[in-house]
Parts: sequence; C-alpha cells; structure tokens
Amino acid sequence: MHALVVTEVDYCSSVLSDISGQLLQRLQSVFNAAARLVFSARKLEHITPLLRELHWLKVPERIQFRLCVLAYRCLIGTAPSYLAETLHLTTDVGSRRRLRSASTSTLVIPSTRRTTLDDGVFTVTAARAWNGLPSSLRSVPSLLQFRRDLKTALFQSSYSSP
Repeated sequence: MHALVVTEVDYCSSVLSDISGQLLQRLQSVFNAAARLVFSARKLEHITPLLRELHWLKVPERIQFRLCVLAYRCLIGTAPSYLAETLHLTTDVGSRRRLRSASTSTLVIPSTRRTTLDDGVFTVTAARAWNGLPSSLRSVPSLLQFRRDLKTALFQSSYSSP
C-alpha cells in the first residue's frame, strides 16, 4: 500500500495544496480504504486508530509536511535552484529589516491579485505553510531532524484527542 498509494500522493502533494475540501475528502477516503485493506478491517470500523497505528498523517497534514520540507530544502540550498530562488526570508528584504518579523525565520508571502489562481502557487503555499510552523521547528539544524520533528508535531496535532 505504501508503494502504491502513499508515494503517489506524496509525489504530487505540493500541487495538491490548493484543492477543494471535497477533493481532499475524496483523497482521504483513498487513504482510509488503503488502511482498511492493510488491516483487513470492515468498512464500518473507525479509521482513526488504524491510521494512527500505521503512523500515516491525514491528507492535509501530508501536504503541509511536503511543502514545509521543500521550503526547508530551499532555505538550506538542497532544493532545485528554480524553486529556491522563489522563496525569500524576511531578513533578506531590505524594507522589512526594521520590523519585528525580521528577527524570525519567516518567509515573505508575495501579494497576489487573483486568489483563485495565484494563492495556489508554490511560493505562496510554501511560505504560508512554513510561517505557520512554530519557531522552534523552523530553526532545527538538519533536514533529518526537521523531518522527524515536523512529522511528530503534525501527527500529534492531527490525532490529539479534543
């Protein structure tokens, strides 16, 4: 299941960042069916314990995970240059150096004219996902540690009981 379902969704997850709630729900139902297949569970069984045991993030968190990892790779210089050139730290923008946000490791979110089209651009979605992370996560020194800490944080927020 991991090779057939999860990797295909992860491959294109940065493109999926701006899809509608209905499409997200349909994609989540594919993950749910895959988890039921792994455990030979019936359709009426609750899916959350199965997803938790598999350590699978829910679809919105998977998308956020991939965007944040790609943003981290852009910032440390291991991403393709055509992506890395589109993201800028707030500290790198001259007009923002005197703001309080300049002391944080936030990314500049470019202004957009058309919310239906422009808000789905990688630069906007990655910057929003990155800025939504706690500052302690944004300052992790290695990619491996960042991935581990990010997945833990997203997993806890996704499956924490209210």
